[in-house]
Amino acid sequence: MTINLTFLGAVGTVTGSKYLLEAGDRRFLLDCGLFQGFKQLRLRNWAPLPVNPKNIEAVILTHAHLDHSGYVPLLVKNGFKGHVYATSGTCDLCSVLLSDSGYLQERDAELANRHGYTKHRPATPLYTQHDAEVSMKRFKPVPFEQDLDLGGGLTVRFRPAGHIIGAAMVLITYEGKSILFSGDLGRPGSATMVDPSIVRKADYLVVESTYGNRLHEKSDPESRIAEIVNRVASRGGTVLIPAFAVGRTQTILFHLQQLKAQNRIPQNLPVFLDSPMAINATNIFHAHLGEHRLTKEQCSATCNVATYVRLAEDSKALDHNSMPKIIISASGMATGGRILPHLKNFASDRRNAVLFVGFQAGGTRGDKMTHGADSVKIHGAYIPIHAEVENLHMLSAHADANEIMGWLGHFESPPKRTFVTHGEPAASDALRLRIEEELNWSCSVPEYRDRVTLD
Repeated sequence: MTINLTFLGAVGTVTGSKYLLEAGDRRFLLDCGLFQGFKQLRLRNWAPLPVNPKNIEAVILTHAHLDHSGYVPLLVKNGFKGHVYATSGTCDLCSVLLSDSGYLQERDAELANRHGYTKHRPATPLYTQHDAEVSMKRFKPVPFEQDLDLGGGLTVRFRPAGHIIGAAMVLITYEGKSILFSGDLGRPGSATMVDPSIVRKADYLVVESTYGNRLHEKSDPESRIAEIVNRVASRGGTVLIPAFAVGRTQTILFHLQQLKAQNRIPQNLPVFLDSPMAINATNIFHAHLGEHRLTKEQCSATCNVATYVRLAEDSKALDHNSMPKIIISASGMATGGRILPHLKNFASDRRNAVLFVGFQAGGTRGDKMTHGADSVKIHGAYIPIHAEVENLHMLSAHADANEIMGWLGHFESPPKRTFVTHGEPAASDALRLRIEEELNWSCSVPEYRDRVTLD
C-alpha cells in the first residue's frame, strides 16, 4: 500500500510545521504548529485545513515549540478526537506553552479592541486559554526509544533530537517502509542539551534546514555575554533578552550563573526572569534530568540565578527601575508576550542593549531589529530603536549547516528520497545542493501543499 505525504507547513518558512501522512484511508498529522512572522503566513492559521480535523486519526509531535505544537488547541476545537502522541517532556512543556499561547491571544485581542489598533471588529483570539487546557486531555506521553503500535502494521518511535527537553526525531514504519522526520535537530556538544541521536538508515527522510546556509560562530558564548553585559552595565543600562521560554531561557540562565560564579560579570547585577511560562518551563527542565547535561546541583544553581517575576504589576515595575540589570522575557522573536512592553520602554535608550539569542523568522520584530530597523511597530505605534542590538547565533539550539551534514553522514545508505523543509527558501535550497553534491542523494525542497507518494 502506498503512503502519501502532504506538506502543510514549514516549507519556505521555519514556522507552521504540519505534515499530513495518509496510509490507505488512515490520516495522521506529524507536528501541528502555528505559522508566525509575515502576515501572509499568519493568515494560514485562520484558513481551514485541507483535511477535516475529524478525519485525522492521531497527531504525533516532535517537540513543544509553538511552531510545532501551537495549532493543536484549534485542531481539537475544530473537531479532532484522536490522541496527540509525544514524549513526556513535550507533554509537560505543552501544558505550559499552549495555555500561555491561548492566554496571550485573548489578551492581545482584548488590547486591540480596547485601543482600536485592529481592522477587525471585533478582534478575536485564534483560540482561548480554556481551549488550550481542553486540548491537553488528548495528549498521551510515549517514552523515547520504544515502539508505539498504532495498529495495522504502523509503528512510531521517538528518538532524542537534542534541541530542547522532550525534543524527538520521529521514525514511522509502515508495511516495511520507514520515514524519518528529523524535527528540530539539536547541536552536538551543546553546553546544556544531549547530542542528537545517530541514525543509520531510513527509506525516506524529512530534514530541517533552519541554518541550512549558515554556520554558527565558534566564539565562546560566555565571553560574548560577559562583554555585552559589562559594557551595558558600565553605562548604567539594561540588557533585555527576548528568549524562547523553552530551551534558550534555560541555556542563558546557565551561562549567566557560570559567569557570576567566576566573577566575570558583577555578582550584584540583578537578573530577572520575567515570564511565568519560562519560569514553569525552567522547573520542568529541572524535573527532566537525563535529557540534558546538567547535574541536579547545576540545575539548582541555574534556576536560582534569577529573580522570578510572575505578577503583571511586578513586570511593569521593572520598566520604572533605572538600575542596571538583565531582564529575560518571552518571546524569542519578540512576537508577543511581556517582552513587548519592555521593548517599548528600553529599546529607545542608547544605554541599553537588546540581546537576541537565536534564529529570527522573516517578518518578526526580531528579524527587523537584527537587520537594523530604526523602528518597530508595537501595539499600533512605532517604537524607535536606539539601543544596541545583538544576536548571539552561537547560542542557537538548531544544528548549523555543517552540523546537519555531519548528522546525515552517519547514514549507511542513502534514503530513497530526502525532503528539505523548515527553512527560509535560501537556506533550504543551499542544504539541498550540499546534500546532492556532497552525498549524491536524491533530494528536493517541497512547496506548500505539495503531495508526494512514497512507493
